[in-house]
Amino acid sequence: MKKTLAVLSTTVMLGLGNIVAIPAVKADTLQQNIAKANANISQVKDGLAAVTEQMNRVNAAIAENNNKIVDTQNKITEKNNEVNQLQGQITDLKDKIEKRNEILKKRAQSFQEAGTTVNYIDVVMGASSFRDLVDRVGAVAQLVEADNSLLTQQQADKQSLEEKQTTVQKTLDDLNAMKTDLDGMQAELADQKAQQAAQQAAFQQQQQDGNNQLASLMAQQEQAAAAQINAGVSEAKQNAGTSNKTSSVSALSAAPTTTAASGSLSTVIQAGYKYIGHSVYVFGGGRTASDIARGYFDCSGFVHWAFAQAGISVGSSTDSLVGAGSRVSASSIQPGDLVFFNTYKTNGHVGIYIGGGNFIGSQSSTGVAVANMSSGYWAQHFAGVVVRIR
Repeated sequence: MKKTLAVLSTTVMLGLGNIVAIPAVKADTLQQNIAKANANISQVKDGLAAVTEQMNRVNAAIAENNNKIVDTQNKITEKNNEVNQLQGQITDLKDKIEKRNEILKKRAQSFQEAGTTVNYIDVVMGASSFRDLVDRVGAVAQLVEADNSLLTQQQADKQSLEEKQTTVQKTLDDLNAMKTDLDGMQAELADQKAQQAAQQAAFQQQQQDGNNQLASLMAQQEQAAAAQINAGVSEAKQNAGTSNKTSSVSALSAAPTTTAASGSLSTVIQAGYKYIGHSVYVFGGGRTASDIARGYFDCSGFVHWAFAQAGISVGSSTDSLVGAGSRVSASSIQPGDLVFFNTYKTNGHVGIYIGGGNFIGSQSSTGVAVANMSSGYWAQHFAGVVVRIR
């Protein structure tokens, strides 16, 4: 934008700077210069409006990302609480199992000290009378029931212990994954804020430059109009009623939006061009109609959306995307292939290769943009993982 404004300023100064120096200019030339000035004023205003719109979008995205980080931190706290509760239950179960083991050990020890083993049939058959038999049967039944109860409870508690230990391990794995994602979010948000600060400073300078150019252009307009009136040329008087109109120039789009046939990889590649300069990186973005309408994407959400434009269903997380399609060597890479980068974790970032050493994706500092992976940051973080979706 800054380069554009500089070019506009130079163009306007070359085009209109001679108006004051040569008051006897022809009326049609004056009208052309006024039209150019109006067009340049419109272009400067459009440029400032576009930059302002993107800055507002970035500010909103940072707020969304902050909320996502807070939400993740809350989930981590919940997971920690779950682990603590499970660990407490595991401790209680271990205590119960250990106490039963002590009871069973003591009973076995008493049998050994008596020099015999318990044979319930012998106990019953050794009754001296019918009453003694009944008493012995009742006693045996109680002993059997007690033994079975202990063993049943022991087995149930051991199974419950194994299940809780498995649950704890899974919860810990989920917790570690969430912490890794949180670290990545915080790093990407810091990068996004740094870019925002730089863009804010650049925007303020652009705004000042734009305001200065507007003031200069409007002053030149007045000078041109005054020169036209003062020239007193009959041709200027005749043309004053018909040519005193201004023209406007439409802003060019930020990127080509040509769409290929549905279902083709060219559709996938070109789908995101319209979002270049009109999108921001938002964690979890690109998965709802509302996010897409606002240009909110994260890297995997953008890839998922882009392929959907060609009727191709792929995952919406880097973990699912790296396992989709088939792996190909980096030397065999083709436009439409997925490329992965090791950022906050292995294969933590994904984009779509478009050829020429470039890929399109949603980056934390730029939103949807074309980036070069042949040198610089992305080349340093590319480990050669390429996935072909067919």
